Amino acid sequence: MKKKTLWFGILGVVSLLIVIYALQAGMASLSLSDLFSFWFGDASSLNETSLLSAKIFTNLRAPRIVMALIIGASLAISGAVLQGLFRNPLVDPGLIGISSMASMFAAFSIVFGVHELFSASWMGLFAQNLVTFIGASLAVVLAVLLSNRNGNLSIMTLLLVGIALNALGGAVTGLMTYLSDDDQLRNLIFWLMGSLGSASWIKVAVIGAINIPIVLYLFTKGKILDSFGLGEEDAHYIGTHVKREKMILIVAASLIVSTAVSISGIIGFVGLVVPHIVRLLMRKNATFLLLNSAWLGAVLLLFSDTLARTIVLPKELPIGIITSMIGTPIFLMMVLRNKNIVKS
Repeated sequence: MKKKTLWFGILGVVSLLIVIYALQAGMASLSLSDLFSFWFGDASSLNETSLLSAKIFTNLRAPRIVMALIIGASLAISGAVLQGLFRNPLVDPGLIGISSMASMFAAFSIVFGVHELFSASWMGLFAQNLVTFIGASLAVVLAVLLSNRNGNLSIMTLLLVGIALNALGGAVTGLMTYLSDDDQLRNLIFWLMGSLGSASWIKVAVIGAINIPIVLYLFTKGKILDSFGLGEEDAHYIGTHVKREKMILIVAASLIVSTAVSISGIIGFVGLVVPHIVRLLMRKNATFLLLNSAWLGAVLLLFSDTLARTIVLPKELPIGIITSMIGTPIFLMMVLRNKNIVKS
């Protein structure tokens, strides 16, 4: 109990410090007192520089912070769910082809200007995200349909379908990269490495309306994942509806990843390493794992995004570079600790 309390205390303090750092870090510096004056007090008391900084924070930085928290939690908890289903800590959400298919549709949209067809309508703000979401969702639909045999979702077939979708997505994305001009190539590369630069309150509302309820729902599936850890046959004998729960968990985890990827682009390693970090620090049940994976994933992505937008001012790094630099050594450690999985 003391170890659990210490874990929550440390994670809570670290989370608070990172949020405070993210609030104040950036080209536009702003004190918290000026921000509260802008929000709740007399904005006319602020000088021109402080007023501009407050507007930048309210309209740009704050939604980006909230977006990072939602996407980080979504990626991490989806990784924890899929690792529980596959019973393998080296599994991540990209395994079933979501990221690759999203990349393929995004590349196709950027190179051929598909999203520009909607630029004149109200959908213009979400056109690129919508095209990408369609690609990610298509990967989910294909993976589930092709892996479903007589109502039973085969995990092995799902893995093989994911390999095929990843190969297809990678090939088409490579072709689109070859066909792109300089501006398109820059946009494409930046998207493939991930970015939260397009965050807005409208997009926060959209992803929040979809992902937050699903994340909260997945918190209730801890006992189900614990039963899957015993094996599907044993899970069935202790009362788990294996076919139904497996389908629900895969679709739910895939949906929040699809939504996240459609807005942020490809952000690697969060869904892979965060659940493993939680397991290393605290070996508890799946409910604890899901809750803390979401929490740690949100904080990790916020920290990574804050570094990405401040470390090379006035420029901005793709967030995928930061998460990869953090995730790579942890992933190598996972491989070394799980040599039996690699050999098999």
